[in-house]
Amino acid sequence: MRLWHQNLLSILPKSQLLAQWRELNSIFAKEDRHILINYIYDYSKDDLFSYTQLVLSEMRERNITIRTVDKMERYFGDEPFEKIEHPFHNHHNDEYLEICYFNLKEKFIRGQKDFDAARYEVLKRMYGMVAPDK
Repeated sequence: MRLWHQNLLSILPKSQLLAQWRELNSIFAKEDRHILINYIYDYSKDDLFSYTQLVLSEMRERNITIRTVDKMERYFGDEPFEKIEHPFHNHHNDEYLEICYFNLKEKFIRGQKDFDAARYEVLKRMYGMVAPDK
């Protein structure tokens, strides 16, 4: 279970983006605890709401149909939320971007079906803006 760095959402392979939505729904339904996401509970719900909106926006951009948002609506209720420009700012930093980059790099190297060379090149260029090529 992982919440990808927000800067990577636009270049995630479709399967990772769909998995991100499933993981968010699991959090909405059960408030899952997992070593890779426990940090989210140190932030206000504003962060998770803002991050969720980024994921939903990317899914709409790719014309990915979302069957239901019931769990999300129950989780957030009618509370007003403040838009956070950089959700989970203390955790989703350059170091976390690097961790996510290498996770995606391994998926490409291992031949993930929906992770083509063009998408991988975009990932490498984007990562190169933050850290030296490794």
